[in-house]
Amino acid sequence: MTGTAGTAGAVTNWARTITYRAREFHRPRSLDELAALVAGSSRVRVLGSGHSFNRIADPGPDGVLLSTAGLPPVTEVDTAARTVRVSGGVRYAELARTVHAHGLALPNMASLPHISVAGSVATGTHGSGVDNGPLASAVREVELVVADGTAQVMGRDDPRFDGAVTSLGALGVVTALTLDLEPAYEVEQRVYTELPLEGLDFDAVAAAGYSVSLFTDWREPGFRQVWVKRRTDRSAVDFPWAAPAAGPLHPVPGMPAHNCTEQLGAPGPWHERLPHFRAEFTPSSGEEIQSEYLLPRSTAVDALYAIDGIRSAVAGVLQTCEVRTIAADTQWLSPAHGRDSVALHFTWVRDEAAVLPVVRRLEEVLTPFDPRPHWGKVFEIPSAVLRGRYARFAGFRDLVRSLDPSGTFTNAFLRGLLGLPDTDGLTTDG
Repeated sequence: MTGTAGTAGAVTNWARTITYRAREFHRPRSLDELAALVAGSSRVRVLGSGHSFNRIADPGPDGVLLSTAGLPPVTEVDTAARTVRVSGGVRYAELARTVHAHGLALPNMASLPHISVAGSVATGTHGSGVDNGPLASAVREVELVVADGTAQVMGRDDPRFDGAVTSLGALGVVTALTLDLEPAYEVEQRVYTELPLEGLDFDAVAAAGYSVSLFTDWREPGFRQVWVKRRTDRSAVDFPWAAPAAGPLHPVPGMPAHNCTEQLGAPGPWHERLPHFRAEFTPSSGEEIQSEYLLPRSTAVDALYAIDGIRSAVAGVLQTCEVRTIAADTQWLSPAHGRDSVALHFTWVRDEAAVLPVVRRLEEVLTPFDPRPHWGKVFEIPSAVLRGRYARFAGFRDLVRSLDPSGTFTNAFLRGLLGLPDTDGLTTDG
């Protein structure tokens, strides 16, 4: 993945669980080169940091796989307006350092700072916090190259905007985003151990910090760890429900904590505490499969008990499960669209044959809570069912048809989701 063009070869996702089936791989060095490539191709998908676990980025054997990582990186901070314009291929770690150097901050970050900005917001990626929306909620303007090679810019005053940010790459190549910022702040992180499920006051626990994550391996009821990240410019909240950890911990039991962000209450810059993992370390070897589901936050306790009912099946193929909260947003295809949400994230062992039956069983017990999967993770919920869980889905499909009438940016994954004809004239509905 170092040249500007060539055969795709063995290009894989970060975890090496997906090998992309592209005819060619391109890494354009300029916007003009990118526009010409898009306009001259019949099928294009964009690969971000590769931190996806399904075929959302796979263009198929006759398509072109494109990376924006070769474009000139742009990070333009406007300190007066408190905004930053950032090119789509930039990763959050680099963005955060530049923003912080200007005395400003992002409202939140995901657990990994290694992921690309454009790919993260396009798939509904999020951090945690009862008042924090997904990463896409900070976007105020999106710039993209559409199928004919021309540029489109959409801001919050554009009626298409809420369909254009969490867009799954279905509208075009995102070349830049403008994000809202706020004054820089510090965060302290404390970890607690052995939080019982019995009698859990989920709302109180989730509100005990600016960002709160609960971890469990589901081998026993309850949570092995709770990570509480508190902004030092806000009042502290007691945490009487579990004991403080004796030392730094990794969220996966038995893993060393040296690549995790600093714990034990030591305050530090927002971008060095909000992620779980340090930017200078690769968080794991990639030996994993991931799934995640967002449910109405009001159903959190009932959903946790439902999972506890199949605990032995889940634990058999699980590395760790993380529970977080996300505020509702307005993006049409955001898994948090229109509802304050609880996110149930599962890091499985890297054994698809063993994991998929458990994923199907998990989705079955979560069905009463209308789960919406993270678009870049492994899930088995039929597309027809998913379409019914998004009030603005028809509007999104119309937006795809208007900006990409020839289906340049669709692939098998998106054609199935949108209920569009596949390349053989059939309708896929997986």
